[in-house]
Amino acid sequence: MKNSFLLKFKSSIILKIQGKNVRRFLNKLIHQNIELLNVREVSRNELEIRVYKEDVEKIYKIRTIYEIDEVDSCGFIKIKQVINKNKILIFFIVIGMVIIFFLSNVIFEVEVVHNKKEIRELLLSELKNYDIAKNNLVKSFSEVEKIKEEILEKYKDKLEWIEIERVGTKYIVRVEEREIPNSKQNLENRNIVAKKSAIIKDIIAEGGVVEKKINDYVKAGDIVISGNIYLNEALKGTLAAKGKIYGEVWYKSKVEVPFVYNESNYTANINKVLTVKFLNYRFELFNFHKYMNKEIEERKIIYHSFLPLELVYEKQREVEKIDKIYTIDEAINIARDKSIKAMESKLNDNEYIISSKDLKVEIKESKIVLDMFFSVYEDITDYQAIEENELEQE
Repeated sequence: MKNSFLLKFKSSIILKIQGKNVRRFLNKLIHQNIELLNVREVSRNELEIRVYKEDVEKIYKIRTIYEIDEVDSCGFIKIKQVINKNKILIFFIVIGMVIIFFLSNVIFEVEVVHNKKEIRELLLSELKNYDIAKNNLVKSFSEVEKIKEEILEKYKDKLEWIEIERVGTKYIVRVEEREIPNSKQNLENRNIVAKKSAIIKDIIAEGGVVEKKINDYVKAGDIVISGNIYLNEALKGTLAAKGKIYGEVWYKSKVEVPFVYNESNYTANINKVLTVKFLNYRFELFNFHKYMNKEIEERKIIYHSFLPLELVYEKQREVEKIDKIYTIDEAINIARDKSIKAMESKLNDNEYIISSKDLKVEIKESKIVLDMFFSVYEDITDYQAIEENELEQE
C-alpha cells in the first residue's frame, strides 16, 4: 500500500500485438510471469496491452511470428517525453517565474501625495533612509508599520498621520500635516443661530448673551446666543458669540430590503499565481490555496500573436458569496438595522438617536419597504455675521 502511489508513475509501455490467435501469445506472456497492467482486445487478431518498461525486451524475445508496435507510454517515461517535447516552453515558464518574482518584489516608484513640496521632499528623504526608494526590495507589512511609527515619532509636531500603500511595484504615501490651531485668531462679530428646526436640549455658551431656554422650539436662523451686548435696551457693543447648541431634530427614512439577498465581499486573502492558458483551458502552476470564488487581475508575460498559448501572471482575490432568502420578519429587522446604521453614520461622537419608530411597512413585489421616524440629539450650531450697520447710536 505504501508504494501504490509510486507504482502509478512507474514507466510502462502500451504495445499493439498483431498476429494469428493473439490470445495464445497472451497466455504465453502470463506463463513467463510478465505482469499485464491492462489488456484491450481490438479484434480477433489484434490486442493492446500495457506492461512495465523493463518487460518490453522480454516480450520482443518471445514474439516469434507476432508483430509488435509501441503505441504509447505512461508514468515517468511519459513525463520525460512531455518535458523533452516542451522543454522550450518550460524554460520560458521558469524564466517567467523568476522575472515575476523579481518584478513583484522590487520598488519601481515611490509617490508622496501632498500639496506641499517641502512635505513631499521630507517624506521621500526619510523613506529613503529606510530603503523605501526606487530599485529597492519591498518591505513586509510589519516593517512598513514600524517605519510609519518611527517617522511619526520623529516629526510628531509636523505630521499627523502617514499611510503607506503598496500598489503592485509602487508605494503610494499619503500624509496629513499636523495643524497647530492659532489661539489668537480673531473672529468676526457674530450670533450663534439654529441650523435647523429643533427643540433645544443643551446650550453651552462661552461668550455672548443667551436668548433661548432649554426645551424652546426654534426654527432655522433663530438667534440662540447673541453677539450684541445691550444695556437698558441700548446696544453697547458686539462680539463673536462662542458656544454650542444641541437640539432634538426629527427625520424620516425609507429603506428597501429584497427577500432574496445576494452579496459578494472580498476577504483579506490574495494569491499570486502563474497560469498557462491554452485555447479555453487554464492550468494554474503551484497554486496550493485555491479559492472557490475569486476575482482575477491578470498580466500577460509570454504570448504569441498566432499561437493560442499564453503565460499569465494572475493576482487572485478571494470573494465570499452570501446567498440568503429572508422571511418577512427577518427582512423587516434587517431594514430596521440598516436604517438605524445609516442614521448613526451621519452623527458625530456627541450626537445620538433619542428614539426611533416604524411608521409604515409595505410588501412590494419581492421586497420589504420600511419607513422609519427618528428623533435625534444633534449639534444644530450655526453662525450669523453681525453687520456694522446693525449698531445703534447712543
